[in-house]
Amino acid sequence: MIAGIVLAAGLSRRMGKAKLLLPLEGKPLVRWSVERLRRHVDHVIVVTPPDDGALREALAGLDVRFVVNPHPEAGQGTSIAAGASVLPPDAEAVVIALGDQPRVPEDLFHALLDIFRRERKPIVAPVFRGTQATPVVFGATVFDELRAVDGDAGARAVVRRDPSRVALVHVDAPMPPDVDTPEDYARLATP
Repeated sequence: MIAGIVLAAGLSRRMGKAKLLLPLEGKPLVRWSVERLRRHVDHVIVVTPPDDGALREALAGLDVRFVVNPHPEAGQGTSIAAGASVLPPDAEAVVIALGDQPRVPEDLFHALLDIFRRERKPIVAPVFRGTQATPVVFGATVFDELRAVDGDAGARAVVRRDPSRVALVHVDAPMPPDVDTPEDYARLATP
C-alpha cells in the first residue's frame, strides 16, 4: 500500500491570508493538490493546523484522513512528523507533497513510484533542472526518521543523511510552482 501526506498546516505568512483556500479554476488550491496526489496513492493524510475547519470544508467529500499539527509555527518538519505518526501499518511507502503545489505533473508521480518499485531505494526524489524538490517518496524503512523530523527544513535531513539510499528522477522542466506570495498566486491563476 502506498500512502500520501499532503502538508497543509502552513501559516501563510508571506501570503497574508489562507493561501490554500484561494480559488484556482473554481476549486480551493489545496483541493487541487490533494486530488492530484489521491489518484496515485491508496490512502491520503492531510496535515492541518489546529483551526482547520475551513480546510476540512475545502476537502469535503474526499477520502482523506485529517491529522492536526498542534504546533505548525515550529516548522514544516512538525507537519511531516504528525503525518508520519499516523501512517497505516501496512504502508510500504509514502509520497509527501505540498498543499500549495497544485500543478505537479501527473507523470511525475508515476515516475517516482515506478523508480521506487524498480530500484527499491528507500527515498526517491525529483530534480528539476538541477534543483531537488517535492514530491518525495519515502519507503517504510525511513518512517521512524520522518516521525522524528522537526524544524523548518522539512525532510531534507532525512534525504541528505545517506545519498546512497536516494534515487533521483531528473526532470528537464522547471519545478512545479508553489504558492507563497500574492505574486506566486497571480502567476499560477493566470492562464
